[in-house]
Amino acid sequence: MTLEHHPKDNELIAALPDAEWQRWRPQLERVQMPLGEVVYESGVTLKHVYFPTTAIVSLLYVMENGASAEIAVVGNEGVVGIALFMGGGSTPSRAIVQSAGEGYRLSAHNVQDEFGRSGPVMHLLLRYTQALITQMAQTAVCNRHHSLDQQLCRWLLLSLDRLNGTDLVMTQELIDNMLGVRREGVTEAALKLQHAGLIKYARGNITVLDRSGLEGRTCECYAVVKEKYDRLLPAQVST
Repeated sequence: MTLEHHPKDNELIAALPDAEWQRWRPQLERVQMPLGEVVYESGVTLKHVYFPTTAIVSLLYVMENGASAEIAVVGNEGVVGIALFMGGGSTPSRAIVQSAGEGYRLSAHNVQDEFGRSGPVMHLLLRYTQALITQMAQTAVCNRHHSLDQQLCRWLLLSLDRLNGTDLVMTQELIDNMLGVRREGVTEAALKLQHAGLIKYARGNITVLDRSGLEGRTCECYAVVKEKYDRLLPAQVST
């Protein structure tokens, strides 16, 4: 049985007032987002914004030598490509699909036009951007001051919040790139969580067995980010 997908599976789209939703509806294009796909590359002018519904996208900062580290994750709570409506047009980060799924995209012209109306869409997107900036800042602090074990717990919890289910499927290389550490470090941290009965881990396939256990083991960074999203972006499903 094929599950029905709808743009309002994305929480930002679901929060649109009816008038804005009716304008957006014919412009939204459904897209597949396969594992590892680069949604946009660093420095490239963006042509669309993406609203994931069942996919998760990782925003990575890439160094000149090719090394990278994740600065944020975006799933069904948000939008990928904030530079389009914030005025930059391009960004120094790379966006890559961390967990395969689907989403919808809106052209640069349409999102800029909506943002320029200075109405509900602008305020919604600005609140989302504030929440995303909080996630980026907290990720930087977490990577500097907390253990890899805690970072992995935070990352798993943020990913779970953006998925329907408890299974994460991604390549080992992608996991390493997300956390910006050597493979041995990620494997060791994941095995610790597995031995504690919190996850099942095998070559990039992660099943969360005990979410409350992860919440008890992570640092305060997860709660800070979640509180900001919950406060700025309450569920508002349009009718």
